[in-house]
Amino acid sequence: MHTATPVPASARVDHLVVAARTLDEGVRWCEATLGVVPGPGGAHPLMGTHNRLLSIASPAFPRAYLEIIAIDPAARPTRAAPLRRWFDLDDATLQASLAHHGPHLIHFVAAVPDLQAAVRALAGDPLHIDRGPVVQASRELPAAAGGGRLEWRIAVRDDGQRLFYGALPTLIQWGARHPSDDLPDSGLALLSLEASHPRIETLRTALDAIGFDSMGLRQGAPDLVAALRTPRGIVTLGSRITSYS
Repeated sequence: MHTATPVPASARVDHLVVAARTLDEGVRWCEATLGVVPGPGGAHPLMGTHNRLLSIASPAFPRAYLEIIAIDPAARPTRAAPLRRWFDLDDATLQASLAHHGPHLIHFVAAVPDLQAAVRALAGDPLHIDRGPVVQASRELPAAAGGGRLEWRIAVRDDGQRLFYGALPTLIQWGARHPSDDLPDSGLALLSLEASHPRIETLRTALDAIGFDSMGLRQGAPDLVAALRTPRGIVTLGSRITSYS
């Protein structure tokens, strides 16, 4: 029997994930919704995706950033088929939601000090949650960010699913360099992150297993809600999740 392994209470919000049908749509959404232009990002050869980033760091979430991500139509993932892209980006229902609603918050990623231990903690009793195998990923930094390479390890399921409607974070462990090291102040700040879910006690147990306590939880219909201070005032982003994943 695989028993849950305790994980130090040091998991933290790394970044919010806003998905878009195209990266250009994501940039327009950011300007219209948050009142700022996102900074440069890069391409992810492993997944065939690309992104734009901006800092949302605040005293409560000191290294947090926002990722706007989309499938790169010019790239083919190096991740072998039939393995799916991360964050459910290959899911037809999610893509239909992006086409209907436009870009929106779908998920968040939590940084942990020991990724393998966190994955084992979720897989053990009583949860038996498959957060996915640990994979190595990287991307080149643009010249505007000084060049170089970002490297990280991330747990991604073979089917690409987010789990708990996106309220159970994807887990990441960064290498020597973190994206926030190169992100200027954007005028945005993450004030709070909350989730509602019909199986809230199971979600709470899962978050406890990875040592994560930075999100408000409530019983209810699935939703992930982030409040940000922006040049347009307080903006609340909701997940608008329309199907289980």
